[in-house]
Amino acid sequence: MFVFVFLIIILFVFYLFYKTKYFRSNRPVEKKWLSAKSNITLGLLVGLFGVNHLIYIAESAINYIVAVIFILYGGYFAWIGFKKYKHYLPFAIEEAEELDKPLS
Repeated sequence: MFVFVFLIIILFVFYLFYKTKYFRSNRPVEKKWLSAKSNITLGLLVGLFGVNHLIYIAESAINYIVAVIFILYGGYFAWIGFKKYKHYLPFAIEEAEELDKPLS
């Protein structure tokens, strides 16, 4: 039980970290890349919350249904975030290299 709670807390901290970096960034592609990373962590957070709910709290059919919905929604959110992360990563690297180059 404590493992899931610990992982949920860690994922929540990472979600806040990536959202803070998102709001502080001035680079447009980097913002999309950071948003994708926060989507992954939020999806994993919701999915693990559903797993935790399913294993330790579920007592009735409604609880099982809610837990399965959380797991499916979290998995979908993490999958979409991962696809966006893979898409924006090369563009974010290119943008960082262009903006970090010294002016000649």
